[in-house]
Amino acid sequence: MTSSQKIIGQSVAIEELRTLIEMVGPSESTVLILGDSGTGKELVARALHDSSSRASGPFIPVNCGAIPRDLLESELFGHRKGSFTGAISDRKGRFELANKGTLFLDEIGDMPVDLQVKLLRVLQERQIDSVGSLLSTPIDVRVLAATHKDISGLIEKSLFREDLYYRLNVMPIEIKALSERVDDVPVLFEHFAQQHAAEGKNPISLHPSSMQLFLDYSWPGNVRELANLVDRYSSLYPGQEVDLHKVIPSMVPPGIRALPSWPKGGAERRLLVNPSPAASPNIKSLSVEPDSVDIITAISGAVAADSLAEINDEQFNQEVEQTILLAQGGGIFPEEGLQLKQHLLDIERNLIRHALNNASGNVSKTARMLNLQRTTLIEKINKHGLASNV
Repeated sequence: MTSSQKIIGQSVAIEELRTLIEMVGPSESTVLILGDSGTGKELVARALHDSSSRASGPFIPVNCGAIPRDLLESELFGHRKGSFTGAISDRKGRFELANKGTLFLDEIGDMPVDLQVKLLRVLQERQIDSVGSLLSTPIDVRVLAATHKDISGLIEKSLFREDLYYRLNVMPIEIKALSERVDDVPVLFEHFAQQHAAEGKNPISLHPSSMQLFLDYSWPGNVRELANLVDRYSSLYPGQEVDLHKVIPSMVPPGIRALPSWPKGGAERRLLVNPSPAASPNIKSLSVEPDSVDIITAISGAVAADSLAEINDEQFNQEVEQTILLAQGGGIFPEEGLQLKQHLLDIERNLIRHALNNASGNVSKTARMLNLQRTTLIEKINKHGLASNV
């Protein structure tokens, strides 16, 4: 597979992008990659590097917006021991680390103007001045830059140097937003489903009506949002066909729920559960009245995440089934009463435990899967004594 073929999609825009990468990659020209956040600018930069004569050399990415202003110069150009407080030894910058290879300057629009002057000089003279050094160091680096910002607007506001823009914009490559190439959505979904398939499970699939929702959605987070959504559903519903109409509403992006084709209140909802009899013999797919959804969201989430298979406790399954039936207005209350609060706490604990296992103990990923703030999840982990799972 060539580097450009790693760019997933079947739209005309992606075909043109692959062609451009194959044409521009082998050159030594500086490239400016333009596109919204989440469109895959770094992926394009890597493809350009891999298709060049520098492919055997290093590829060094730098996010200019993620490094504090007062550290960015040292990160890019390096420093010498004693040049400032905390400089306890010589340190190579990203330009030196990328020697004989490619330096990718992501979010170049966030670079301070004073550093833009120094970058322009490096691009012109092909040598760097480390912080605290009196000598210049020659470098052999191809520079690729990227931004999601309107550079012309920044130039008008004197926030970006026009001469640097022309130096970077030798070969412009623009990546279309996902909303402008919806033909790529099914292919990307299949790709990410295979990538995030749970061990021992087939990749998830998408119900045709849900795929239509995906095609109608505007995807403000672009390909990154789609990848994260497939990751979410692969963790919650491993190996299943996902029907968004049966998914817990909090697990569906608000923009999809706002589409005209999304069912509004009053219609019956059926929560998506694991259909495997071996995993949960006592729990069936349940018809849920809209006003009951909030009561059993945690229960349905636990079943959907296949946590009952992890618990493997028949008595607990029966108690969950009883709780769901009672929440729907069915079943008979036991004479001794029902510890609803404790039931829900047990379900919450096991759902969090299962999600942590799926995320290999990564708290941030688990928080995204459960649609919780990270701090809230940490509190719940401590409350349920699940710190050993992290």
